[in-house]
Amino acid sequence: VLMSVAVPSFVDFQRHSELTSATNTLTASLNAARSEAMKHGTNAMVVPTDSSAWRNGWRVFVDKNLNQEFDAWVDALVLEQPGVANFLEISGNGSSNESPPYVLYNGSGYSRVKSGGFGALTFTIKRNDVPSVRTAEQTRRLIVSRTGRVRSCRPALEAATCKENSTD
Repeated sequence: VLMSVAVPSFVDFQRHSELTSATNTLTASLNAARSEAMKHGTNAMVVPTDSSAWRNGWRVFVDKNLNQEFDAWVDALVLEQPGVANFLEISGNGSSNESPPYVLYNGSGYSRVKSGGFGALTFTIKRNDVPSVRTAEQTRRLIVSRTGRVRSCRPALEAATCKENSTD
């Protein structure tokens, strides 16, 4: 009887921990890209490894030839992150939802779009294995402001300041 109560709680705890870990890892990757862009005085990018889905992993690189694509023989690879667990979804808006998706920082550390303007964007990371009534509490949001600042929040607890289009 004790096991039938403890096992589901442990699995939920473990998956909640992986959600937090994925959020922290993506935050660190975005901060690393911004830092490398400022250190080298040139563009740095975060892009999905497979050029389509964030959940399959991403890479951070310094775009030395400024072509806005990863060229292994020219660009400096900062880090490459493997995919997240299959019960997690990562979606975005702004440039993080384009085809192909990306996050671009210029040499001053500002978030930019490929066409040259400033770009704020948002990532939403959530569990897809929970009932819809619990989805909000099992969701994290990463907000990248136009100035490049990255912050994370929990929509269930910070509804007023954790909006998808928030650009602080």
